[in-house]
Amino acid sequence: MINALIVDDEPKNIRILNGLLNECCPDVRIIGEAVSAETAMPLIAETHPDLVFLDIEMPHGNAFDLLDKIMPIDFEIIFITAFDAYTLKAFKYSALDYLLKPVSIEELKMAVQKAKDRIRIKNINVQLQNLMFNISKPNSLLQKIALPDNDGLIFIQLAEIIRFEAKGGYTYVHVTDNQKYVSSRIIKEYEEIMPPDLFFRIHNSHIINLNFVKKYHKGRGGLIEMSDSVLIEVATRRKDEFLARFGIR
Repeated sequence: MINALIVDDEPKNIRILNGLLNECCPDVRIIGEAVSAETAMPLIAETHPDLVFLDIEMPHGNAFDLLDKIMPIDFEIIFITAFDAYTLKAFKYSALDYLLKPVSIEELKMAVQKAKDRIRIKNINVQLQNLMFNISKPNSLLQKIALPDNDGLIFIQLAEIIRFEAKGGYTYVHVTDNQKYVSSRIIKEYEEIMPPDLFFRIHNSHIINLNFVKKYHKGRGGLIEMSDSVLIEVATRRKDEFLARFGIR
């Protein structure tokens, strides 16, 4: 989902744009609305949107006054404007998108798709930077992983991850501050990229950080108790290898 704000001084325009987005861009979620540059500024700071639909002409300060005050900008912008063709050409050459009032559904869909592509590229670049950081730091305790968050991506040190838990086609990542994050990656992918000296696939549905194992309860495969008090079944075929990690034969 793309989290977006609408900034327009006309409530009617906000309602219309909301309706069009619901109809043709279901992966855009409107998380806030503002009717002036003044009210938009704290809303942007609070919500950290991926995308802002921004009317240019507003009372008490236009879109450019707003942008000047909040630079640098870490979100995509689609301008909504009634400016003439020369100004629109300037936007186009600046690689910024705009929508003419009244907003066309086809133009809206194209503008949103281009914004999505730019957001995706930005996220990929951040992930690549994180990969390069990890490659340069062979000590697994220094490595980080990018996980999805409401505002984009959050970077977690591998040493703070207690366990990965598979649920359906998703993976829940449980970390030391009692937070958990949902990833669309399947657990097999995490098994392939996590350092084996730190993480162990204890069961089809769990990968654990060995540093957070609190207790082992005997049984056919047994149960392990993690530092967050969760009990996890040990797959019978993984029992011997798991115990060997702690020098038990």
